[in-house]
Amino acid sequence: MMYSFLKILSRIILYPINGAPTFKNKQRIPEGNYILVAPHRTWFDPLYFALAASPKEFAFMAKKELFKNPFLKFVLVHANVLSVDRENPGPSVIKEPVKILQNSNKSLIIFPSGTRHSQDLKGGATLIAKLSKKPLLPAVYQGPLTFKSLFSRKRAIINFGDPIYLDKGIKLNEEGQKAIEDQMQQAFDKLDQEIDPEFKYIDPSKK
Repeated sequence: MMYSFLKILSRIILYPINGAPTFKNKQRIPEGNYILVAPHRTWFDPLYFALAASPKEFAFMAKKELFKNPFLKFVLVHANVLSVDRENPGPSVIKEPVKILQNSNKSLIIFPSGTRHSQDLKGGATLIAKLSKKPLLPAVYQGPLTFKSLFSRKRAIINFGDPIYLDKGIKLNEEGQKAIEDQMQQAFDKLDQEIDPEFKYIDPSKK
């Protein structure tokens, strides 16, 4: 109930401010559950990804610090957000999302880079995909990067790529992990170029 309410609220806030977003290549979204992976470019891109893939419902992963505020914790918990301890990640960081993917109708949104200010890919999404036997779905967001820039009416665009299915026999050692990370990065680059061949992400915090 909370998830549906927040999705409606997101539309009510974002669409009048910035206009209706453009969602490209939704036909590439696989049936069933999957792990949507994308570069994390702004604090509100999870909202656009969830709206773009609607009516699919998602679970998310967020740093535990966001759960310190009681009100925000209530909202996050009821919006399918899982708490992640980045300093001391335990087995639940992998087990909980795998359980959701296997035992519910929810998919998962993961930003492999971990934060909005990092472009380095990490291995959590790959391990979750292997254990859950669900595909990775690459996607990218292009558009406003700050709340203020939403008012510029620069159109927000989400582009979906082809699913990445992990081979059952793949070993997630350094070599195997790098192969999947390279495949994800190549997919992100291709999706960005499909939207805008001249696109280059510039972290707004470094302007």
